[in-house]
Amino acid sequence: MTWVPGDPLDRTSISRGDHAADTLADFLRALHVAAPAEAPGLVDRGAHPGTYTEGFDHFFRSVALDGRAGEVRAVWDDAVAAPAWEGPPVWVHGDLHPANVVVSDGTLSGVIDFGDLFAGDPAWDLAAAWVVLPRGGAARFFDAYGLADGATIRRARGLAALKSLFLMLMGHNGDRGLPGGKSAWGPAGRTALDRVLSTDVV
Repeated sequence: MTWVPGDPLDRTSISRGDHAADTLADFLRALHVAAPAEAPGLVDRGAHPGTYTEGFDHFFRSVALDGRAGEVRAVWDDAVAAPAWEGPPVWVHGDLHPANVVVSDGTLSGVIDFGDLFAGDPAWDLAAAWVVLPRGGAARFFDAYGLADGATIRRARGLAALKSLFLMLMGHNGDRGLPGGKSAWGPAGRTALDRVLSTDVV
């Protein structure tokens, strides 16, 4: 393994948004190749969003949405209505969120925690366009990635909403060891959800 210097994104921020979007797109374009038949399959993620509606509903009921519940539900419903992935299962990191990407010099410099690597729908990783990148980065990311059709982007946006709600819930229940016992995951999730709801990518 290679040591990647920097800090996880839940402890810092990205200041070079365009560079980070291009870097993430390059990484995922290289990762998202057809996986061999013996690749690990789906466990608790990787399939069409409609498979995870029960989990979404649990997160949706468990966090305060400050009057935006209708918008969040609409994003999820659109993802559920989107056509399924029709390509071959590709390699998917599956757990791209602020604690699993490394930042140095204001941009992305690494991805860690490949313990959930599996073959499935690339939309699960493409949700990082909103969960990881700063506001306005999604459009540049998808242009640079170049492999996502409209249905895949719709699924990815819904999955970004799901991941955002999960981070918000973890912020209520978890402790990332910050001063005062506070968690960085809650604010990261709420910020990501704001990006999902204000996206310029449809």
